[in-house]
Amino acid sequence: MRLNRILLSTALVVVALVVQVSVLARLHLPGAVPDLLLLTVLGLAIVYGHVGGALVGFGAGLLADLAPPADHAAGRYALVLCVIGYFAGLIKPENGRLKSATGPMVVVVAAAIGSTLLYAGVGALVGDTAARHVGLAGLLTTAAVYDLLLAPFVVPGIIALARRADNDPLAEAGSAARATDISSGWLSSGTGLRIGGQRGGLGGLKARTRTRAARVSRIKGVKRL
Repeated sequence: MRLNRILLSTALVVVALVVQVSVLARLHLPGAVPDLLLLTVLGLAIVYGHVGGALVGFGAGLLADLAPPADHAAGRYALVLCVIGYFAGLIKPENGRLKSATGPMVVVVAAAIGSTLLYAGVGALVGDTAARHVGLAGLLTTAAVYDLLLAPFVVPGIIALARRADNDPLAEAGSAARATDISSGWLSSGTGLRIGGQRGGLGGLKARTRTRAARVSRIKGVKRL
């Protein structure tokens, strides 16, 4: 990974972990805890791809394993986020543009459910049966709902920051292009004009205006003679 990616990923992961431990974990919500760290890994994986997503996920999970008040074996959550980051990076679009929010939202729900199941499965292998006592069905439902509600406020911002740090032209031109498309749509639907060099468009209107002005100037010149 490039240096700017490492620095940005480290900063975002640390901030997400601090907020999750100091704020979200203390809300005492029923069931699971909103996983801000998972959403951060998902946002970075969508931009960096499956290899970068796996590396970021492993580092974020290992940091969560070692940070207090972690009460599980080190490496358990690192494995979970490494796998989630890898599969989330597979949906990275080839041209860098996401056509809609449906895909990322499906990924968020799948990641929330998959990470909970994988975490519980790894725990069962090492003798941790806490998920059985809490209720696995309740954990899966609440994890998916909480992460889905939190995702619109986190994932788009993570993606924008990652693209800007990579000097991705989409980070600067994306908003302008969307604004242009929206304004073009309003003009074409509201006034009947076609944008660009098409027939009846603004380009044709300007050309006709110049032609009329030239005719008027020639007529005035003939009259003066």
